[in-house]
Amino acid sequence: MIRLIGYFFGVGVTLALVAAAGVAIYLTSLAKDLPDYEVLARYEPPVTTRVHAADGSLMGEFARERRLYLPIQAVPDRVKAAFLSAEDKNFYSHPGIDLTGLARAVVTNLQNFGSGRRPVGASTITQQVAKNFLLSSDQTIDRKVREMLLSFRIEQAYSKDRILELYLNEIFFGLGAYGIAGAALTYFDKSVNELTVAEAAYLAALPKGPSNYHPFRQTERAIERRNWVIDQMVANGYVEADEAAKQKALPLGVNPRRSGTYLFAGEYFTEEVRRAIISRYGEDALYEGGLSVRTTLDPAMQVKARKALQHGLIKYDTLRGYRGPVTSIDVSGDWGVPLGEVERLSDVPEWRLAVVLESGKEGLKIGLQPGREVSGALKAERETATVAAADMSWALRHTVEGRRVKADSPAEVLKPGDVIFVEKNEGEGAGWTLRQVPEISGGMVAMDPHTGRVLAMVGGFSYSQSEFNRATQAMRQPGSSFKPIVYAAALDNGYTPASVVLDAPISIRVGNQVWEPKNYGGGAAGPSTLRAGIERSRNLMTVRLANDMGMNLVAEYAERFGVYDKMLPVLAMSLGSGETTVMRMVSAYAIMANGGKHIVPSLIDRIQDRYGKTVFKHDQRGCEGCNATEWQGQAEPELIDNAEQVLDPMTAYQITSMMEGVVQRGTAVTLAELGRPIAGKTGTTNEEKDAWFVGYTPDLVVGLYMGYDKPTPMGKGSTGGGLAAPIFKEFMAEVLEDVRPVDFRVPEGMRMIPVDRKTGMQAQAGAPGAIVEAFKPGTGPADSYWVIGMDEIQAAERARELSPQASDAIMQGGGGLY
Repeated sequence: MIRLIGYFFGVGVTLALVAAAGVAIYLTSLAKDLPDYEVLARYEPPVTTRVHAADGSLMGEFARERRLYLPIQAVPDRVKAAFLSAEDKNFYSHPGIDLTGLARAVVTNLQNFGSGRRPVGASTITQQVAKNFLLSSDQTIDRKVREMLLSFRIEQAYSKDRILELYLNEIFFGLGAYGIAGAALTYFDKSVNELTVAEAAYLAALPKGPSNYHPFRQTERAIERRNWVIDQMVANGYVEADEAAKQKALPLGVNPRRSGTYLFAGEYFTEEVRRAIISRYGEDALYEGGLSVRTTLDPAMQVKARKALQHGLIKYDTLRGYRGPVTSIDVSGDWGVPLGEVERLSDVPEWRLAVVLESGKEGLKIGLQPGREVSGALKAERETATVAAADMSWALRHTVEGRRVKADSPAEVLKPGDVIFVEKNEGEGAGWTLRQVPEISGGMVAMDPHTGRVLAMVGGFSYSQSEFNRATQAMRQPGSSFKPIVYAAALDNGYTPASVVLDAPISIRVGNQVWEPKNYGGGAAGPSTLRAGIERSRNLMTVRLANDMGMNLVAEYAERFGVYDKMLPVLAMSLGSGETTVMRMVSAYAIMANGGKHIVPSLIDRIQDRYGKTVFKHDQRGCEGCNATEWQGQAEPELIDNAEQVLDPMTAYQITSMMEGVVQRGTAVTLAELGRPIAGKTGTTNEEKDAWFVGYTPDLVVGLYMGYDKPTPMGKGSTGGGLAAPIFKEFMAEVLEDVRPVDFRVPEGMRMIPVDRKTGMQAQAGAPGAIVEAFKPGTGPADSYWVIGMDEIQAAERARELSPQASDAIMQGGGGLY
């Protein structure tokens, strides 16, 4: 018997050794090809790039995986407790594998064998890190064993806190959110520190299967799973029973954070920044690099720019009548459902979609588009309102089959079922006004002339309607707003504001054709000073001046100012016939506003990488004394501007002074009502296809244009002074309301001499028709009456009409044939 027992014992030992050897060989074979777990030390997950305005307001987030990396030290204990209770309560005590949990999973799987149920796992947090980072999700024994082996090694190489940090930042939570910080923002629009016990428990429930516990589609299951996690937190001693009961009684409270742009009115700006980052660093850096981007945007100024441009576009559009409803729907049943499917303008919250329920002589009865619940479902309540006939009187002129007709009643314009835009009138109990999206559009830019920082930018009426940015992408003819470049080139090369140019018909042969430019509105004023030419926007004078100094010189200055990369040196270009953008024009005017220094327009102040290191900074000015460790009576440090001087500061002041005249007496005289120093120039292209105004104060440059996307005549009288300047005026009135007026800075050495407004010759101060002009040292009013573009006899005859002394000076001094 003893021998038999010994025999079986020997066989058993042999089999055990064979089995052990087999297991060892199996484990050795799996261990050979294990991934390098040291990659965890170099872990850099895809992280969300965040874009902020100048005041720190969040403008937008860009990510393929919406994740914000959070160190374990920044994760509150209650959040850690929720995940440990839900996933791995023995995490801080096991060596990587929880043998108790593993045994429990084996028993459960044996009981469920043949039932078709998915096998129950027993993965610890360490095992999940191994699987998520280093292995696939295959449901095989080999993968599970490799996962265990890796878990032992990971536990030996890293601290428990580091492993938990990797886990909490990597896992997927659903709704596009990765990592605990991203999930807190996505589900509750909160930081991790703000999460309640119930919210933390719900997030801890999600890694098992986000779709199984969807907050809106699987609400009951989600609450059940959340409450289970809370119970586990009680069992593990993290939460008191009374507190747990209160938390379990709460609804889920999910408040999804919207993606994309967050700052009101900042859509065009945010998109332009997005393109700039991709151009500079590539798509992966934007969507995975975790960059922190601080832009130049002034949110308050942006709202005012949007408002001013929209008002101008709406005003022009409503004067052209109503073009008809957005669409039509059936209102015989519940009109809220089909109306809710019509896409609204998400970035024009002042307007709402509505459907006409009744129409008559007194106006309209309308049903307003229902709002949506947090889940996205339409709200059940239906809201009705009225549009009085007076609030849609502009629409009585409406388009029918391509013809504009006059209606006698709102019922002739709109019928039940028509979907329209409306805006709430001001005042309690007030009705609504009929609106329509303007066909005409435009772009607008506001810039700091000293740094090139773009403070506000509007690319059109609505980003929802059109993502095309007309401030940076639309190539338009600047028309007469280009003339200051021509005049600045002249002033920088020997001409003065008092130089006289003939304003009279001119014929120029171009090949076999003859070009005969004309002044806007026709007519000619005869010999006039450069100041008069720019104040009255005289085309004929500008062409003669450009011809006199040569178009190659004009092209050089246009390229130097950044209006064009390469300008064709032909005379027609002197009248702004080339195409450029609002951004380029504003940048050019900034040079004249800042005293002639080159600027680089920028929408971005600074970019930092995921570690906080600055990788880009727009402001390149030096400041040697800014980093002093202590004050020892030294002078206040000064910023050193190393920008290239592309225009004589005195020339910059001369052209600024002349453009002040445009506002005080010329084509933009409406702006004089602002009561502060402003220089600027209107622009109107052929057939009134574009209307421009670009202007500035000493510290702010603003430019804009209005026009159809497909250049089309806007109608007689649609000028820069009539359309664009009022938009500029509305914007500046609001932006500068609390800003003290500042005079333009006069360069040292400038000579201020009174001259005759017509002849440009020296006059007595205070004499009728006299104006003080700025002259550079060594220059001054002409001693003789000299007219560019007029021969001696014509000059003498003209001078005799103006002044016998001027006539004598011409005949003695020799006149001017140009």
